[in-house]
Amino acid sequence: MTNQAVAAPDKLDAAVLKIAGVVVLGAIMSILDVTVVSVALPTFQTTFHATYAQVAWTMTGYSLALATVIPLSGWAADRFGTKRLYMLALLLFTLGSALCATADSIGQLIGYRVVQGLGGGMLMPLGMTIMTRAAGPERIGRLMAVLGIPMLLGPIGGPILGGWLIDAASWHWIFLINVPIGAIALVYALVALPRDTPEPSESFDFVGMLMLSPGLALFLYGVSSLPETGTITATKVWVPMLTGAVLVIGFVLYSFKPRHPLLDLRLFRNRNLTVASISLFVFIIAFMGAGLLFPSYFLQVRGESTLHAGLLMAPQGIGAMLTMPIAGALADKIPVGRTVPFAMALIAAGFFTFTQVGTDTSYWLLCGSLFVMGLGMGGAMMPIMTSALRTLTSHEVARGSTLTNILQQIGGSVGAAIMSVILTSRLNGSAPIPGLKDPRTGAPVTEADAAIAHQHGVRLPLPASVIQRGLDFVAHSFATTFWVGFALVLATFIPIAFLPRKRKRSPLLDDPAGDGGDRAGAPAMIH
Repeated sequence: MTNQAVAAPDKLDAAVLKIAGVVVLGAIMSILDVTVVSVALPTFQTTFHATYAQVAWTMTGYSLALATVIPLSGWAADRFGTKRLYMLALLLFTLGSALCATADSIGQLIGYRVVQGLGGGMLMPLGMTIMTRAAGPERIGRLMAVLGIPMLLGPIGGPILGGWLIDAASWHWIFLINVPIGAIALVYALVALPRDTPEPSESFDFVGMLMLSPGLALFLYGVSSLPETGTITATKVWVPMLTGAVLVIGFVLYSFKPRHPLLDLRLFRNRNLTVASISLFVFIIAFMGAGLLFPSYFLQVRGESTLHAGLLMAPQGIGAMLTMPIAGALADKIPVGRTVPFAMALIAAGFFTFTQVGTDTSYWLLCGSLFVMGLGMGGAMMPIMTSALRTLTSHEVARGSTLTNILQQIGGSVGAAIMSVILTSRLNGSAPIPGLKDPRTGAPVTEADAAIAHQHGVRLPLPASVIQRGLDFVAHSFATTFWVGFALVLATFIPIAFLPRKRKRSPLLDDPAGDGGDRAGAPAMIH
């Protein structure tokens, strides 16, 4: 069995692709759900008579659940086996989706999204572990290109699917559609994944869990409350942030003591993993944070429908679709330090256009820029992930993928909060309209508020000049926010300069079982 893994063919064979199908199906559900919900936020505001800050918690609650459960996935995969745990994650995600469709208040929807997140948080790290063990070290680049399929379908299909379902049916269907897909994925996983043969020997790190999971959740809760409060001095922000930070720092200091910590920070002794993780973290803060604002620009400044906003985002995914398979193949042959900088240069070039957006910026220019960014995304993200995992032993892969997924989750939450705070603070600087107040809150209506409402079909008795002035202000606010994202993209060039520029032999080839035949290293996915 081990020899099969070592002597694996250069191309991904049918056995590996069958297993990859299970993982990709689960990842598609998880990633699509994030992008689908992002275009549904204005609909939630109208349906539940809620503010933007309130409906944003439908995404934040999901993120908090992910942050809580991801640290457990590495230990649980060793303890219970990847097949059982993956099927449990699929079941939780599908059940959470069905519950979301029944929500009749914003509070219920947020709560059900947490259930969804508990399942979704395990799908990606477990999927990466399953596929990495299946393909072997010399095919990780090609493997990551396959795993990148849902990352392509997310930006392409999510906003389009979400917009179409909301326009053609109702918001309930953005969740209900996961139910049949989840049922198919469960049956597929039952048939395609080999039986688990876990031999648990590691004790569970309860002390670490009591510090890390609540610490991450509290810290991200405080960060995610920033857009709502607009200031870091608010009790709702700094108290959970500080408490969470203390718990996380406590965990970091403690984690080097137990033999089997909940999160193995000793892996950061691996230079490749450390450099790739820092590169990925900075990139996610910049790109995922600003990426959530791209559809918002089309919705709020240009007055597009959710379906049209989704279609306008499609070029980004199409660009990534073209370069990701090429980048995956190259990552197995050429050191990523020689290719990723070129991909990042494409992202920076495309991103710069959005720092110049106005109320009538050419759609050809914007879509072309998204396409160029997509080309860069496809050439950067998977090779960085490949670099992170290639030099780990088989026993370390589950823990390594858990580390990278946590960093992605934290980076995405921090990036979204930073961009939201900047945009919100900019929009709050808009001039109030004398005598006009919001009937729900009693707060003065600003020119920016009136302009956004006008773009969504609410016709207020105001001069056209006021609406235009408000639109100009909103567009400029988006441009300012994108400047921050652009600066963060440029900052990513610092860590990627340290990515490996020479090929090194993977330790999996010398010790494919990891730790001299440890049970976690068994190529459980090869039949």
